Amino acid sequence: MGRERERWFQQSKGRLDPGLVEVLLGLQEAEPKEEETSLPVIIRLNDRVNEEKRQQAIQRCRDGSCNSLDGELKLSDSVFGRLSPATIQELLDYEAIEKVFYDRPVKAFLDVAGKFTGAVDVRLEEGLSGEGVTIAVLDTGIHPHPDLTLPQSRIDGFIDWINGKAEPYDDQGHGTHCAGDAAGNGNSSEGLYTAPAPGARLLGLKVLDENGGGRLSTVIQGVEWCVENREQHRIRILSLSLGAPAYESHREDPLCLAVEKAWHTGIAVFVAAGNEGPEPGTISTPGISPAVITVGSMDDRDTVDVSDDEKAPYSSRGPTADAWVKPDIYAPGTSIVSLSVPGSPLEKQFPENRVGEHYIRLSGTSMAAPFCAGVAALLLEVNPQLSPNDVKSILMQTARAMEGDDPAGVVDVKQAVALAKQYLQFQEGLVETR
Repeated sequence: MGRERERWFQQSKGRLDPGLVEVLLGLQEAEPKEEETSLPVIIRLNDRVNEEKRQQAIQRCRDGSCNSLDGELKLSDSVFGRLSPATIQELLDYEAIEKVFYDRPVKAFLDVAGKFTGAVDVRLEEGLSGEGVTIAVLDTGIHPHPDLTLPQSRIDGFIDWINGKAEPYDDQGHGTHCAGDAAGNGNSSEGLYTAPAPGARLLGLKVLDENGGGRLSTVIQGVEWCVENREQHRIRILSLSLGAPAYESHREDPLCLAVEKAWHTGIAVFVAAGNEGPEPGTISTPGISPAVITVGSMDDRDTVDVSDDEKAPYSSRGPTADAWVKPDIYAPGTSIVSLSVPGSPLEKQFPENRVGEHYIRLSGTSMAAPFCAGVAALLLEVNPQLSPNDVKSILMQTARAMEGDDPAGVVDVKQAVALAKQYLQFQEGLVETR
């Protein structure tokens, strides 16, 4: 019996990402009408060809009734839109096209914080709150919850790529919970449900819709906006409790490339590991990037006693396709009480999880990542000179060891703050000796 002949998209020699090849294979097997089919894609341009050839390729993307270009992704020299399979096949003959990616669906990481980390002690003993540090939350939006707006609003800006609205809102609830995990001040609970950084400023970037879904290109636009506006808004931290399936190396992944650009401009990026554990190789993009801080979820069993803590079974594990060990650190993510949006889809989906009028209890690495982002705000408050690499090193170095199938430990806020202060002494010493 002879081998089945490979289709054109299986002979693309790496110029189509594996996710797009998989979708094209499914389409061909379903035998749709070609003229009625288009796919969301990201087209990376070849920066080694002249502008005339690049414009010819871009124009080809616009030709045809099924084709459209929706925008540009500057950080990765790419454009995005929808193309027919026939057009994608033609683009493989264009020198100006480097690679075509499937614009994969992105989802919020949500499954059906704590005294033990030292966050409460740091607030009481050190007087730290994350003041002066801005955290950008890329998610479903931010509702103007009293824990974020009283006694004064700490929502410094809101950008909506889904519906184009100007005022802060959250039509799903996930983003507001995440914002509260990082920076809620407990105003509506007399301080009971207070996040690590209750004094931090927040930017709400709505990149996911009312169902908690979106596309890679929309998230990348949010990351690009943060890079371009980092100085104006003093953005030091990005929190992404979202992700998409990872098909290949971080060196090729469009979302990884975007968050790594943010990292190298001085923004610490915290990413949820995903909720596909405990099987190995389940970390989602952009958590597969070796640069960013990928956060797994642990379960403190609702006790201050650390002896019964465990790494949550649902929390995704590495290694990545590049054999990187992930996650980098664990943080509280199971049964976390944080901010709720009245009447939101999240409240309707989990009515039994509501805690009073203003809060809801949720679990997932979505909760762990912003908690860690809040801890990072404390480190940057005590030592503004820390680079993203410094923040990552401090958190991992001071993490409390924990049994499990990977070496990552659990965030220890007191030890991390102490080490951040030591860094400051060393940095100041360097300045004095110059």
